[in-house]
Amino acid sequence: MSQAGTAVAMGELDRVIDELRQAQKFLLMTHQNPDGDALGSLLGMHQVLEALGKDSAMYMSADQFPLPHEYRHMPVEQVVNQAPDDVAERVLVFLDCGNIKRMPVDFAERDGVRILNIDHHHDNTRFGTVNLVMPKVSCAAEIVYRLAKELGVEITPGIANSLYIGLITDTGRFMFENTTPEAHAMAAELIEAGVEPHEVQRQVYEDLPENRLLLLARALTNIQRFDGGTITMTTLSRADFEETGSSEADSEGVVDYFRAVEGTAVGVLVRARLSNGSEDSHKVSLRATDDRVDVSRIAGELGGGGHRQAAGFFTDLSMTDLVERLRREIGAQL
Repeated sequence: MSQAGTAVAMGELDRVIDELRQAQKFLLMTHQNPDGDALGSLLGMHQVLEALGKDSAMYMSADQFPLPHEYRHMPVEQVVNQAPDDVAERVLVFLDCGNIKRMPVDFAERDGVRILNIDHHHDNTRFGTVNLVMPKVSCAAEIVYRLAKELGVEITPGIANSLYIGLITDTGRFMFENTTPEAHAMAAELIEAGVEPHEVQRQVYEDLPENRLLLLARALTNIQRFDGGTITMTTLSRADFEETGSSEADSEGVVDYFRAVEGTAVGVLVRARLSNGSEDSHKVSLRATDDRVDVSRIAGELGGGGHRQAAGFFTDLSMTDLVERLRREIGAQL
């Protein structure tokens, strides 16, 4: 990070720390369809605030449950599905949420609402009253970790486990380009605080239900390659989900198999949206293999967002039009 960038980040860090110290009531949120970093930073921040003696509540809408299988062991029992009656008295804290539209709730748009926006997406829209956006860090969980240290909060085994899940999922088990020396140092301290890496590995990446493998088999069967193999794409239809007894959450991680194919610049998963009645409605997940293509730019143009190497969006484009658009957008960057 440049010296100027460091100064900006440190100023934002100080402002958020002041807010966390001064306010007494908080409502924590993350983006829809939460991944490991979203859930890990949400739970981690909640425990940090409770350690400070604050009144902290966590919100996720009911339609976000059940969670994907790999996250169902996470302690989300305290998450509420409706805003607390005293929501007007609470500071709203958005975690790992690059755009407020990714958590569309009326109470976040009321007059006088105070929002702390804590995130690491480089395309964050800075929608908060106070914004702590650190695009150079590995994950939102790393920002929560830094806040905990600055606030003098002990990293308990519970906090450590939550943040470790955020760290390993957003760095791809320390294989993605956002893996920094600081990320490894954080992992070491979290392990010292009580994390058992093998147990987390088993919970998040193993011990998966059979239907996950059946759905993956469908995805591998449906593989397509374009433009000399620079785009490796697969599709999952409504029938693929129904015939394998799978949910939308069971497609988590499928796209990563396609970014790993030799010669691929971008791996693409186009899957049916089961929660949407339209046969033409799809979710598109994009994964870049290196820094040649910024997939967040492509997703942003189509109403979504994400990271440079991992992004996504919803679309009603026909498959023909979608493939044509992706080939044009990806080709323009190569």
